[in-house]
Amino acid sequence: MKVENRQRLFILWLILSAFGIMFAVLSWAQESGLLPSSSDMGGMKGVYALITGFILYVLVAHNMSGGPGDK
Repeated sequence: MKVENRQRLFILWLILSAFGIMFAVLSWAQESGLLPSSSDMGGMKGVYALITGFILYVLVAHNMSGGPGDK
């Protein structure tokens, strides 16, 4: 596998992982009553998870040692 393809797959994996982490955090916040229920939010939890997951990726994963931003 080419290094470029491997790097792109690694970035995709990190972004999807960040999305999953933030979706779980938002689910926990809903269960604890910090956020409105799923019936009230609809599909917005996924949108919020996508946005906050990307922010998590930029702040943490992109700059980690051995990560995509490591030169």
